[in-house]
Amino acid sequence: MADDLFTSRLLSGERILWSGKPGQGLLLTAQDIYAIPFSLLWCGIVIVGMIGASRTAGFDSLLVLALFLCFGLYMLGGRFLVDAWIRRDLRYAVTNKRILIARPAPFSRFTALSLEQLPEVDLQERANGRGTIRFGQQAPAWGYRSMSPAFGPTPQLLAIDDARRVFDLIQRTARKDKQ
Repeated sequence: MADDLFTSRLLSGERILWSGKPGQGLLLTAQDIYAIPFSLLWCGIVIVGMIGASRTAGFDSLLVLALFLCFGLYMLGGRFLVDAWIRRDLRYAVTNKRILIARPAPFSRFTALSLEQLPEVDLQERANGRGTIRFGQQAPAWGYRSMSPAFGPTPQLLAIDDARRVFDLIQRTARKDKQ
């Protein structure tokens, strides 16, 4: 399944050692500890403002507040739905030469990281063996793109099963590649 997606993109002499996809469904991250309460507060303030404005302000003020409410609702729940939708078709592969990440349309992006030039590799693993392998520094917690893990600017293998085994495979393969 994922192998077929990457077969046409393989270099000469390159072979797939592992392929997979991210965990599906709702994915909470550490930044949600702050983002969810902030979103609730945002929505609450906007709703109170809308109630007050409905009595005294004009239609254009209500329209602006409605846009702020839409943003708050997206931050509260919509971003989780968009993230799950994108992760549904996201695919990963580790080859003997590269790490490959394919994000589907409508936000298509193909990332290839050479094992010879890997940046810092970080493993965040849960007790159940699922984890995230990040290649490079984590993006700031409040960046608009980092509010959805699937859109993060730092290449990563999100919430994959048996993350330690994949991490070790990457480390072994990168070490062989440098020898």
